[in-house]
Amino acid sequence: MEGSKGEEAQKQQEFALASISELASSSSSSSLTPAVARFSAEDGVGELRFQQEAESDARVNVDLQTAQLFKLGPVQSVCISQGSDTGTEKLFSRGVTIHFKNEEESGAFHNAFEQWKKDFIVQGKKLPNGEISSSKSKFDDKIEPSSAKMYFHYYGQLLHQQNMLQDYVRTGTYYAAVIENRVDFTGRVVVDVGAGSGILSLFAAQAGAKHVYAVEASEMAEYARKLIAGNPSLGQRITVIKGKVEEVELPEKADILISEPMGTLLINERMLETYVIARDRFLQPNGKMFPTLGRIHMAPFSDEYLFVEIANKALFWQQQNYYGVDLQPLYASAFQGYFSQPVVDAFDPRLLVAPSMSHVIDFTKINEEDLYEFDIPLRFVAAVGTRVHGLACWFDVLFDGSTVQRWLTTAPGAPTTHWYQLRCVLSQPIYVMAGQEITGRLHMIAHNAQSYTIYLTLAAKMWGPGAEQGGIIQESSCKLDLKEPYYRMSQPQAYTITQDQQPHQQIQAQDL
Repeated sequence: MEGSKGEEAQKQQEFALASISELASSSSSSSLTPAVARFSAEDGVGELRFQQEAESDARVNVDLQTAQLFKLGPVQSVCISQGSDTGTEKLFSRGVTIHFKNEEESGAFHNAFEQWKKDFIVQGKKLPNGEISSSKSKFDDKIEPSSAKMYFHYYGQLLHQQNMLQDYVRTGTYYAAVIENRVDFTGRVVVDVGAGSGILSLFAAQAGAKHVYAVEASEMAEYARKLIAGNPSLGQRITVIKGKVEEVELPEKADILISEPMGTLLINERMLETYVIARDRFLQPNGKMFPTLGRIHMAPFSDEYLFVEIANKALFWQQQNYYGVDLQPLYASAFQGYFSQPVVDAFDPRLLVAPSMSHVIDFTKINEEDLYEFDIPLRFVAAVGTRVHGLACWFDVLFDGSTVQRWLTTAPGAPTTHWYQLRCVLSQPIYVMAGQEITGRLHMIAHNAQSYTIYLTLAAKMWGPGAEQGGIIQESSCKLDLKEPYYRMSQPQAYTITQDQQPHQQIQAQDL
């Protein structure tokens, strides 16, 4: 180990504590008596041991590999880890509340804890079984560092939290779902997954939760602590834990999970996977999840204005004399590039060509791996004769409470949310007649930038005489990156749609 005291001196370090007490334990040894915390090392393995001075046999061993230390106040912290009882050697998740004599000793202990973890874990010291410990979690394995850094930076800012809090459809629905189902929260242990500002934790406390663990990986955790501390009547039952759900340890199982894991098209940002991991790690059998399930809704749409708007963006690259440079060689690439962006906006539901279909994701049952890829067959019957420009998508989620079932929807025509709706626009529209069948496939594959690559195919089957012979007469496909959407506008455009609407004169269909 490194340090000014040298390796031998660092093999043991003690701290006198005011007291310790175990969380969620029925052991009679947990009491508010003076104690000692001792860091030690043997054969390259770091260990932290808590021992009460009055009872030499009453001690808790903590493996620094799995330990997490959280500050609850100036002179109070909690250490959560897998622990073992001396004599039984049985492992279980354990939490120890630590009371320090003053703030200086609290600070010194936290600094020592981080240093010991760094020296024995991050630098790859050998574990008892000879394996090398790794600082990477499952989250780190599947998400590229640059994406994670931007993601946590974004959600660590108050202005973005304000944007979500001011979405009153979102926030109001969550509040109603919790308060109307008090029976699911009263006296229960709650885990808030990706707590953000802590607003959902406060809602759960208002509904009578016994204790809420608010897990947040971004710097927003510090703001959540301030907000919760400013509401002491609720905050005394809330513990903010800064860290990733995939990495932190909790002292007890939860009766209910609450979270807001939805992104654009429900699945963007891949937080649903974290929600499912939290279920598998923290939730009691038959525990509840708020939200309980989600549905992705899809329908073909016709929007000549949107199609022309996107197509015309690439006209810049048709210039033959741009400061003496011919830009046309890049026109085709630019044209396809603009159509590779999903359009995020709020649109008039009258643009839909056929009734929607849906794909259900049950958060209580789905496996994490099932969220890596979605392959959804599409089938619609056109209600009108028109040009189909692509596929419109939106989602809703259900809070399946014991008292009230409440839906949060992002559907077109419903009050607009900060998720809006999403449309995948085809670079080659297809023509359909009223009553004609539209088939296709929506294939979405997760990538390590916390989003999905979308492959869409739509086709129109034969209509009229000879239709019984089957066959496809038109087919159009596109590839889009859900990570890079085109944010178009905040409200639906006020224009009427007619079946005989014509393309904008600036660009003709045959030119495309």
